[in-house]
Amino acid sequence: MNQVDNKEITDPGWKSLYKIGGVAALLIFILTLAQCFIFVIYPPPGTVIDYFMLFQKSWILGLLELDFLLIVINILLLLIYLALYTALRRFNKSYTAIALVTGLVGTTLFFASREATFGMLSLSSQYTAATSNTEREMLLAAGQTLLAIYNGTSFDLSYVFGGVTILIFSVAMLKSNIFNKATAYVGIVMGVLMLVPPTVGKIGLLLSLISLVPTLIWLIPVAWELFQLERAS
Repeated sequence: MNQVDNKEITDPGWKSLYKIGGVAALLIFILTLAQCFIFVIYPPPGTVIDYFMLFQKSWILGLLELDFLLIVINILLLLIYLALYTALRRFNKSYTAIALVTGLVGTTLFFASREATFGMLSLSSQYTAATSNTEREMLLAAGQTLLAIYNGTSFDLSYVFGGVTILIFSVAMLKSNIFNKATAYVGIVMGVLMLVPPTVGKIGLLLSLISLVPTLIWLIPVAWELFQLERAS
């Protein structure tokens, strides 16, 4: 990290926030690898009834297949956004304010799109207890609706907003003297790749998979530099 000489940035009052942001970045790194491992070993089911059967087999695996870890990751992302905003706002108040807002909106939209995570668990239990075909058909239809929301507009917007947030914060890093320029450039690459959601055909899925590489690379130096800010406070 470049030398920090700004009293506002190194204010001891922000010490805990920088530490929390650094820990959050490391946790996201671990959880992202875990989520990738789960998807490779246990590919997500393709139909509602397959999800119901999965929940009956293992409700834990069912939740993991429906992005429970990504919900945790997005909560941790909020902590990183707050830490980055605090560290970078001196260098560009406008950019960092916009980035913080887009980050908050993006995570809110993501939470709204993940109604299926626990909703499918409930529907699966009801499906097992159902005593008529009509009731089962209604539950399958409800499950299909949840899956449509799961990969719908809210998710697409949350993904793009996340990319915009990282992109803006990374541009702000270039103008600062506290983050390594390499970290900023990796963040810019990650942000650009995330401007196309994974639901947009094969190209979207491919770009989302590629974006995992700069994401994992970006998290480590961000954590390190936030810990450096904590020590400088």
